[in-house]
Amino acid sequence: MQINKNQDGTKLTLAPIGRVDTITAPELEAAVVTDGIEELVFDLAQVDYISSAGLRVLLSAQKRMAGKTMKIANSKPAVKEVFDITGFSDIFTFA
Repeated sequence: MQINKNQDGTKLTLAPIGRVDTITAPELEAAVVTDGIEELVFDLAQVDYISSAGLRVLLSAQKRMAGKTMKIANSKPAVKEVFDITGFSDIFTFA
């Protein structure tokens, strides 16, 4: 998996490419830096699949960003369905 990272001041956008599963989730987790970040965006436009391991990474990031802004952007319908089925759509903010 490749992760495109873009930091603009205190805003960090992470855009993984491919699948976010048990094999690639640790790589995404390592890319999540919250120190000095006020807004964290996960751009999922190029993610075809997300597993529970990927959801755990996002949930962990959400907890680390408490009191700050975190958004999920550009989810494909199949990926958004995973959020809906698991109830995570109610936890995250979607842009």
